[in-house]
Amino acid sequence: QLQLVESGGGLVQPGGSLRLSCTASGFSLDSYVVGWFRQAPGRDREGVSCTSSSEGKTSYGDSVKGRLTVSRDSAKNTVYLQMNSLKPEDTAVYYCAAGLACTVLSGNPGINGVYRWGQGTPVTVAS
Repeated sequence: QLQLVESGGGLVQPGGSLRLSCTASGFSLDSYVVGWFRQAPGRDREGVSCTSSSEGKTSYGDSVKGRLTVSRDSAKNTVYLQMNSLKPEDTAVYYCAAGLACTVLSGNPGINGVYRWGQGTPVTVAS
């Protein structure tokens, strides 16, 4: 079965950290660009990052730049999103997606030709 599964979400205090995981089964993430997106209640989905498949370069949205870092573990077929200095406005459901190419959508990272979406993992930043 071809799928992406996110994990690692939860409740964290402002200023805290979380690491989200995006694990693929049935296909290799190394063959695709991988993006992270988030959707807060009542808001449109927002691109957070996009990591290229070949060079491993990552572009970040302005609202998260300097606080979030993406890394890949090819052996585990997993991409991680390390989130530091979290703010209440980071509260959202976070999704990963695999696709053909990174792009920019409404000023944020996006993906052209999404192959698979994950089911999402909720992140709540609150004291």
